[in-house]
Amino acid sequence: MPNHDEIYRSEADQYDEMIARQPNLLQVVSEIRAVDGLDVVDMGAGTGRLTTVLAPKVKSIVAVDASEAMLKLTSDRLREAGHTNWGVLVGDHRQLPLEDNCADLVVSGWSICYVSSTAHKDWQSNLERVIGEMRRVLKVGGTAIILETMGTGFETPHPPDFLKDYYAELTDVYGFDHKWIRTDYSFESVEQAERLTRFFFGDDLGDRVARDRIITLPECAGIWWRTFD
Repeated sequence: MPNHDEIYRSEADQYDEMIARQPNLLQVVSEIRAVDGLDVVDMGAGTGRLTTVLAPKVKSIVAVDASEAMLKLTSDRLREAGHTNWGVLVGDHRQLPLEDNCADLVVSGWSICYVSSTAHKDWQSNLERVIGEMRRVLKVGGTAIILETMGTGFETPHPPDFLKDYYAELTDVYGFDHKWIRTDYSFESVEQAERLTRFFFGDDLGDRVARDRIITLPECAGIWWRTFD
């Protein structure tokens, strides 16, 4: 299996090429919380999958990520688009470099899982700290939206075993609402599909893409959200 920590440190361009093959998620977020005029924090922003689509609508947005390489791509894209209402900060989900009560909306896409999977013996305390940080930076009435994988290569939810307890904790312990959507990858060619799938998801899925000549690779994503009083 590819080393995702190494990918985020040194393969930002290829990672960005891959996620660019997925749909724009502005409508998905806006259906939960209208974003116009809000102060937003994007936790685990990566190369700006959510930051760049929210920036044109919101009052301000701060992208936080552990990878400087990812944030450089985010900054470049925001700057090239002419936006001035943004900032980027290197930081950890469990200790955000942000003031209290600074955001109306916190979003986090495909990121909290890296500290909250059962691969970590202290995953529950990690998750408690992450949710605590979300609550700390949110204003009264602020909303948190979390997106995570529910399975790549599947047409219906098929979450990895090591994430199931984390997902259950979000709903059963922290009171988040939940639904799932399709976030399929639409590649330009079989060659691109195989290269990018093998790069991020490993040889088993890459072999399947090549064998079946897949251009549209199904993927499911879970969405969890909660408004804090």
